[in-house]
Amino acid sequence: MYKAVTKDVEVTVETFFQESASAPEANHYVFAYRIVIENHSDFTIKLLRRHWHIIDSNGQLSEVEGEGVVGQQPVLEPDQKHEYVSGCELQSEMGKMHGTYLMEKQIDGTTFDIDIPEFVMMVPYRLN
Repeated sequence: MYKAVTKDVEVTVETFFQESASAPEANHYVFAYRIVIENHSDFTIKLLRRHWHIIDSNGQLSEVEGEGVVGQQPVLEPDQKHEYVSGCELQSEMGKMHGTYLMEKQIDGTTFDIDIPEFVMMVPYRLN
């Protein structure tokens, strides 16, 4: 697991190789990742946007930016958490991602970024 804490908001990531959806002979590798966002602050926050940097082992870099996560803009009260699963397709057996979430304090509308920790996606047989 990978973890980052920014301004009392914790982001934890766990990755999974999706063998049944992948086609290694066509350089198509699918990964899923589970993210848990925990609000350890004293105020209610809303996740407005995400910004990802995705790099595969071939050196190909791509960026993904947009509203919310998997169609939602979750609101987290103090000590609440939000969990979701999403995915990524790579053209190589391994890669990594990292990024930021743009959060909004609900009490006054101020915004701030929180870090999504860099995490590695790797097919299991690469470990042997």
